[in-house]
Amino acid sequence: MTSIALSSAAPTGLKVDAVVVGVAPGDGDVVLLPGSETLDKALKGSLARLLGQLGATGKADEVTKLPAMGAAKAGLLVAVGTGPLAEAGTPARHESLRRAAGAAARALAGQQSAAVALPVLDEADAAAVAEGIALGAYTFDQYKSGDPTTPVESVTLIGPGVKAKGVKEAVTRAETVAAAVNRARDWVNIPPRDLTPATFADAATKLARSAKLDIEVLDEKALAKGGYGGLIGVGQGSANPPRLVRVAYRPSRAKKHVAFVGKGITFDSGGLSLKPADSMVEMKSDMSGAAAVVAAVHAIAQLGTKVAVTAYAAMAENMPSGSAQRPSDVITIYGGKTVEVLNTDAEGRLVLADGIVRAAEDEPDLIIDVATLTGAAVVALGKRVSGIMANDDDLGAKIHDVAGRSGEAMWPLPLPVELREKLDSPIADIANIGDRWGGALQAGLFLQEFVADGIGWAHLDIAGPAFSDKAHGYTPKGGTGAAVRTLVRLVEDVADGAL
Repeated sequence: MTSIALSSAAPTGLKVDAVVVGVAPGDGDVVLLPGSETLDKALKGSLARLLGQLGATGKADEVTKLPAMGAAKAGLLVAVGTGPLAEAGTPARHESLRRAAGAAARALAGQQSAAVALPVLDEADAAAVAEGIALGAYTFDQYKSGDPTTPVESVTLIGPGVKAKGVKEAVTRAETVAAAVNRARDWVNIPPRDLTPATFADAATKLARSAKLDIEVLDEKALAKGGYGGLIGVGQGSANPPRLVRVAYRPSRAKKHVAFVGKGITFDSGGLSLKPADSMVEMKSDMSGAAAVVAAVHAIAQLGTKVAVTAYAAMAENMPSGSAQRPSDVITIYGGKTVEVLNTDAEGRLVLADGIVRAAEDEPDLIIDVATLTGAAVVALGKRVSGIMANDDDLGAKIHDVAGRSGEAMWPLPLPVELREKLDSPIADIANIGDRWGGALQAGLFLQEFVADGIGWAHLDIAGPAFSDKAHGYTPKGGTGAAVRTLVRLVEDVADGAL
């Protein structure tokens, strides 16, 4: 990952390949943001005019490159737009800086070193810029032949604010969280022939052991013996059998316990309720929830957060075959509740149900499940916003706030009680689908049925943001690592007593 250093030196004197400054929209030429003063002075006050002549407008994600023309030891100047920059200390400002830093980092691919002189006023600004750099510099090229374009190797974050109290610690945290996001992205991007439930479980085991976390993996025999009917039912059509991975972080003196449950469908064909061909193209990303929870608990352990965390990753491959579960089959979820499977493409909720019931046996204070669960959530919220559903309105509102402070767009959705009857089954305790109206909400209501009484629960439907069809800001094309940042900050809030 790109290394990040701090310096209060002027950008003109640093021996780097490129210098990055921020610009915002103006009435005429772009507005130069703090950090660009020495460069503008060296260019005799012409930097804004030059950028305007090159078409720069200052809008978010816009990158304009020009030669330094002797204004700095660097040979290249890079101006990145922030859009209108909000006031200090606000999540909107931090996200603008994060996006600008990410767009710049993507544009710096192929350079060895750069100095980033964005307007950093405090440790929160510095953390946002550092996180944007680390996320924007991400590449996934292990299947490329030849010499791939490498991300920028080292970045120096400069400005008067970088030496303020707490900045170094904030930047270190940002690097840790970004590394977790990038790890989740890697797993999502691996082709499904190489990331099966077994190999995914092996990767999670290796990561957990590197941080000395407790790890348990149930294979198909243990799942069948234990009565995990959701995982067995979904996975029975595949030559690659299912797994349930449990990763536990147990710090000393922890007073709270949070459980994560992640959907880990390593490829989703829809099973016998087969998806159209075009709808399968991104289905290697259907394990994004499992990737998020495993990566997040590892980051939480690295940060030493004083909250116990247990992550359950429910891994299966949903394939059609002579042994696949059929529409109208009845399965028994872990714990004994029966489900009539009316549509085998509504499989994620089945494996999550197993995980949620098992997670409750650890007696956590809170369960958060994360899943690329429904196309209906994408219809409702688009490709960049996740849905939040919770069994307590106050909890849902707090998670919405946590997500906003983390830079992840999420929106609370209801769990209307009148929709529950749509899931009634004449022969089982519940059906896995209802009708087409409010499909994301009905999926949430289904999951709520498996949450033990007295435990706070929230469901994050990341079906839209988990996989991006184009790069923007600090987000690459492909796997995004959605929800990792929110999960880490949520646990930090629990440790601080804010949630």
